[in-house]
Amino acid sequence: MGASLSIDYVTHQFSPSAAPTLKDIDTRIDPGELVALIGRSGCGKSTLLHMMAGLLIPSQGCIRINSHQVSKPSAKWNMMFQKASLYPWMSVKENAALGLMFAGLQKAEAVEKVNSLLDMLGLHDKKDVNVQSLSGGQQQRVALARSLATDPDILLLDEPFSALDAFTRTALQEEVPAICRERGITMIIVTHDIDEAVAMADRVLIMSQNPGRIVDELEVGLPWPRRHMDNGFQIRREELMNRFKGTDTGLQGRQQPITTQQSESAA
Repeated sequence: MGASLSIDYVTHQFSPSAAPTLKDIDTRIDPGELVALIGRSGCGKSTLLHMMAGLLIPSQGCIRINSHQVSKPSAKWNMMFQKASLYPWMSVKENAALGLMFAGLQKAEAVEKVNSLLDMLGLHDKKDVNVQSLSGGQQQRVALARSLATDPDILLLDEPFSALDAFTRTALQEEVPAICRERGITMIIVTHDIDEAVAMADRVLIMSQNPGRIVDELEVGLPWPRRHMDNGFQIRREELMNRFKGTDTGLQGRQQPITTQQSESAA
């Protein structure tokens, strides 16, 4: 059921003379947990996500998935970006099957395996269509199918819905957590959207900047599916907003990095 992820005192500088982008990040994400990482632009949240994916190695500390130190990308921890990054000359099913083909499956077998995923994501009548003819939301669904096809333990999302229209964004904010919960996938999403964090996560980690640190967190604790207009949603949204503002003003929220030990003692 998913995988655990441990971030062990991670600090990162892009050059020896540069100020740290991240400083002493130390936290744990449990198997099957859905976590949102929020913070202002430039706080290092995408940098941290890239480290979880093995696309970047921290200057200090390490990231472990199921006690295995992450040092390179893997089909077991897939990343989905803001842009779908599909191959425009390929069909929907061919794009969705790419990860499986890179993993060594023959094209026919890979395409067959993604058929049920495309059905689940509402693309059953688009499988043979060239991806250039799809809407932005449909293209993101193809990218999601590609990310899920390899049966990942962890799904990493880097603001994947920010360029979509409000209707499509809301639909995917409901669909993606449902798929992850059904399949037991651990999910981490980077977002600057307070509503998206409340809609998709079991727990929200709040980052400050200069350097980037995890300074507070919120257990969402709402039933699924979540509706933006529900009273409980609005209460959690307001609480998260106040905590987020507190990281800027110093009036609310923790002002020191949350460590694993602190998190366990507070539980």
